[in-house]
Amino acid sequence: MAMPVIPNIRMPRLGLGTWPMKGAECTAAVQSALALGYRHIDTAEMYGNEDAVGAGLASSDVPRAEIFLTTKIWNDKPNGAAIRTAFQASLKRLATPYVDLLLIHWPSPELDLADALAGLAAIRAEGLAKAIGVSNFPPRLLQRAIDQGVGLSCLQVEFHALLDQSKLLEICRAHDMALTAYSPLGKGETANQPVLQDIARKHGVTAAQVALAWLLAQPGVAMVPKAASAARQAENLAALDVALDSADLAAIAALPKDQRFVNPAMAPDWVNG
Repeated sequence: MAMPVIPNIRMPRLGLGTWPMKGAECTAAVQSALALGYRHIDTAEMYGNEDAVGAGLASSDVPRAEIFLTTKIWNDKPNGAAIRTAFQASLKRLATPYVDLLLIHWPSPELDLADALAGLAAIRAEGLAKAIGVSNFPPRLLQRAIDQGVGLSCLQVEFHALLDQSKLLEICRAHDMALTAYSPLGKGETANQPVLQDIARKHGVTAAQVALAWLLAQPGVAMVPKAASAARQAENLAALDVALDSADLAAIAALPKDQRFVNPAMAPDWVNG
């Protein structure tokens, strides 16, 4: 199956997440992913691997223009000036003249939302980022960010078959924003669900592939599972060929969706934030 993309920013729906890989392991993972057909690579300032990702991009035969590259600026940058300084350092580490998507990684109490988003918009206007967005913003804060009117293109949050993100999806779809799912396999817990295992046996695939196929069945959703080995990368890529039927989708929809695996002390109020 050809790689589907989200039209508003031409983002491939299945990408490579690189956290927490570093150094040679990360570079090799980027190289193998691109060789297999991935065209979407996700990194962040905080990951400490932008240089390794950049090395992987530079050593690949895939033209830079064919790769969708996302990076994220950490939450200790509260305004546009700090974001710009950090982003310039990210570009240097990535050894690329631009990124395809630039995100604020996490909100913080110190964040000057209007100034930070204006800073992102200025970076986009200069062609240094083709699209901008936010990550880990709960519904009310996401709506406040959208209301700034700078034209956000993407929200990145934890999303998988065991976590309901319907409120965020509703907001994103209403504003023509993509939603990128990180931890799309729920730290491996989705593959341990008997329901997904039964569906996997029915289709002759793995439970992890079923979990990714479920996300692929959600309009406007992309995902960036981390995979270091070429074998796991290929397994994830093969989820594109898994066609879940209505009974499969209903069974997965019926699973409890209250398991959040990424919830650090600095996280926002996910319900009321």
